[in-house]
Amino acid sequence: MQTLPLPDADALAHSAHLREIIQEQIIAAGGSIPFWKFMELALYAPGLGYYSAGATKFGDAGDFVTAPEISPLYAACVADALTPVLQQLGPDAQFVEIGGGSGAFAETALAKLLANDALPARYAILEPSADLRERQRERLQARLPPLLFELVEWLDGPIQEAWHGVLFANEVIDALPTPRFTLRDEEVFEEHVALDGEGRFLRSDRPADPMLAAAVRHVERQLPEPFAEGYRSELLAQLPYWLQAVVGGMGDGAMLFVDYGYARGEYYQPQRRDGTLRAFRQHHLVSDVFADPGLQDITASVDFTALAEAGTGAGFDFTGYCSQASFLLGNRLQENLERAESRAKDDVARHNLRQQAKLLTLPSEMGERFQAMGFQRGVEFGAAFLAGDLSHRL
Repeated sequence: MQTLPLPDADALAHSAHLREIIQEQIIAAGGSIPFWKFMELALYAPGLGYYSAGATKFGDAGDFVTAPEISPLYAACVADALTPVLQQLGPDAQFVEIGGGSGAFAETALAKLLANDALPARYAILEPSADLRERQRERLQARLPPLLFELVEWLDGPIQEAWHGVLFANEVIDALPTPRFTLRDEEVFEEHVALDGEGRFLRSDRPADPMLAAAVRHVERQLPEPFAEGYRSELLAQLPYWLQAVVGGMGDGAMLFVDYGYARGEYYQPQRRDGTLRAFRQHHLVSDVFADPGLQDITASVDFTALAEAGTGAGFDFTGYCSQASFLLGNRLQENLERAESRAKDDVARHNLRQQAKLLTLPSEMGERFQAMGFQRGVEFGAAFLAGDLSHRL
């Protein structure tokens, strides 16, 4: 059994600095801050937060592996799914990727869109981390031909002027700082983070504000039974506002989100009494989300029913919802695999490609844990969601 290696001295010093900043904010706020604020600082504090600092996040050397890092087959299938939309919109269409990761997705997607005669006028990456932005730039400049690299642009914020195209996000919503709630004496409380006598972080509940309380009651009305006393979970009440913000001035086009999570009825099952919140470091699950701030990822699963509500609330038509396996298989995974195998240099490379396809689609791997959801306005997604539709679960 592998054990989690201890952080080195530099990493511990880095974490200690961020811990002091969070402690100062707690004291300045009168003794506690909402959990979402703690999560925001731990992940995104400039130069210190997990996603803002310089440590490797993605791949075998990082803390987790996302689908674009597992295999270029993933981005190829997503590009095939979005090709009809881009072709309907014409040569002025734009492609916006939220959170560009290592740049692996953009590298493959641009090449596939070129092959499909569906290149956008601009491939824009909305990446809040200056460190990740630089890593993406270095990778894409080294690996893309100049014709494709010239299309890539990094955004400081959503596109506010009128635009049309596609918006894509892989494993983004799970990293949004999320409020946590609990029920006490049939009242809604919000989880805060306070300090004990030695400056350690601890959980502390405060009465929820009207927005969070109303959101909890909205969810509760859709469940078979009310939340039990002491039930605790996450609820991203600001998701509709976040979605409208990142859409910006988008007119016609499509949105595609891929993430891990559940439909609402599964998300808030009675037996899931402490929610879905968890932390990861070096491919290990860490039970203490307060440990080593800045050195570990903190994440919560996505309520896909909430995402469907947010997408339609933003003026888009709901297109479909299915598992990642169904989405990839329905968008030419077999053809993309066969094409990649035909170009592979040897049997080992072909074997690796088949293993990658299994990791992306097997229920025991990413195939069922991850889901895809699409929205459209003024365009047709085509057959992207015809395989394995799960919208009846929402």
